[in-house]
Amino acid sequence: MPTTKLLITGGSGFIGGNFVHYMINKYPKYAIYNLDALTYAGDLTKHKDIEKKENYNFIKANVLDRQEIFAIFEKEKFDYVVHFAAESHVDRSITDPEIFIHTNVLGTQVLVDVTKKTRVKKFIQISTDEVYGELGLDSSSFFTEDNPLQPNSPYSASKASADLLVRAYHQTYGLPMNIIRCSNNYGPYQFPEKLIPLTITRAMNNQKIPVYGDGKNIRDWLHVLDHCAAIELVLHKGKNGEVYNVGGHNERTNLEVVKTIIHTLGKSEDLIEFVTDRLGHDKRYAIDPTKLENLGWKPTYNFETGIAQTIQWYLDNKDWWEQIISGEYQDYFEKQYKL
Repeated sequence: MPTTKLLITGGSGFIGGNFVHYMINKYPKYAIYNLDALTYAGDLTKHKDIEKKENYNFIKANVLDRQEIFAIFEKEKFDYVVHFAAESHVDRSITDPEIFIHTNVLGTQVLVDVTKKTRVKKFIQISTDEVYGELGLDSSSFFTEDNPLQPNSPYSASKASADLLVRAYHQTYGLPMNIIRCSNNYGPYQFPEKLIPLTITRAMNNQKIPVYGDGKNIRDWLHVLDHCAAIELVLHKGKNGEVYNVGGHNERTNLEVVKTIIHTLGKSEDLIEFVTDRLGHDKRYAIDPTKLENLGWKPTYNFETGIAQTIQWYLDNKDWWEQIISGEYQDYFEKQYKL
């Protein structure tokens, strides 16, 4: 029987879903609980291969539902919580900021309240490098854990607020926690609204590929499985109360990323369509992961190997992303659980 109970909120999303797979396969003696509200980006079909495993459990619940969350924690007595559940698409935060504040800030407050009450051993807050603001395009500087928080979008402001709340609970109540801030993730099962899967799927269908502004915004790209390994390390060995940055040492402009995908698929650059830039679009993000590397983590993917693997995954799993685009995935929960 499993002796350690790990709750993963947002475990049907992109990074959370990959982390569920990672932990299920690496720790068969852990009981893994995936708690997800199954909003538009929550996809259970990615867990078809593991949903029958004895150590996998799914709970449909919203982190904003304080009464239900407290009842779940009181019943299950979780040892650890890794908190992914969040609204995360910047464009959506610009058009509808309110839901980001509710889910990302108030939902986090519910979780730290219940974590404190039920004496969970550690709470891991999954955050983003976007809370630091932006770096200049010609800058050789990098974000460290000591950078001030200067968010520039409603999304990043909501994540920064949640981070500060988690820190405050640690300082005030002694909440055992770590905060992990990552650079841009890519890899299997990413929702097709994001840059890399959007480019792959549109190029495969010979559709126009939108690129904001001049495409010169720079991001540091991190393979999702390297991120999962970092989270696992911090979960087990992170020093209580510390923040850890996770970066892939893979800076690329958005345009470089798009062209790499197009060329790999043998498509024409004529598919690229420059569109009006996003409001408050940060120029550059770059992470210094030295602190995490000193803990024992190293990325295993460079961008060339990681993007090639990712493109191949989307080629091999067309059925998955087609049912995401069509919306069919949203019926899977009702069918699987016979509701």
